[in-house]
Amino acid sequence: MMKLYTFFRSSASYRVRIALNLKGLEYEQIPIHLRRGGGEQFSPAYKAVNPQALVPTLEDGGRFINQSLAIIEYLEERYPQPPLLPQDPADRATVRAMALVIACEVHPIQNLRVLNYLRNELKQPEAEANRWAQHWIALGFSALERMVLSAPKRGKFCFGDAPTLADLCLVPQLSNARRFSCDLSPYPTLVRIDAHCAALPAFAKAAPENQPDAE
Repeated sequence: MMKLYTFFRSSASYRVRIALNLKGLEYEQIPIHLRRGGGEQFSPAYKAVNPQALVPTLEDGGRFINQSLAIIEYLEERYPQPPLLPQDPADRATVRAMALVIACEVHPIQNLRVLNYLRNELKQPEAEANRWAQHWIALGFSALERMVLSAPKRGKFCFGDAPTLADLCLVPQLSNARRFSCDLSPYPTLVRIDAHCAALPAFAKAAPENQPDAE
């Protein structure tokens, strides 16, 4: 059985949990608490699994795969049904671009280690750290809202009527946005997609509050 090293509130882990659930794959969760004891991800044992000291990591057949999008692409190639990317190359590029708005442009600069650096090294108060996160989330969501509205295939999800990699990135980022008290009213399309996803068992089962390590 595959093992997923994860943290309930990690949006990158959340993406992978959704992918595993959509594909109906069984996996064992290995919780890595990102705050307890200064961060369990920094232990020598875990850094041997993931040199970046980040979650998630997928263990499958003795191999360790890091980075959430690389994990999801691995799952997509090994277990192609149901597909998380369209067949047409241009459509695939569109979906990947939507996903990367979140995974490359928003998430990395408002995740825990960046915010901790702002708080601890740059001595920014909590309100300023939150304002930093809100700024980058708003910038990304503004672009993604327009991308979804202008996509050649409109539907219930970011691209068409089936979940794709874009939705796997959007839903966890909206969860983060709510934790940072972001104003979501400018993004009605994204909020509507999120509500539709939340009604699906694969997404609901992956939600942070439904994980065994949830606090």
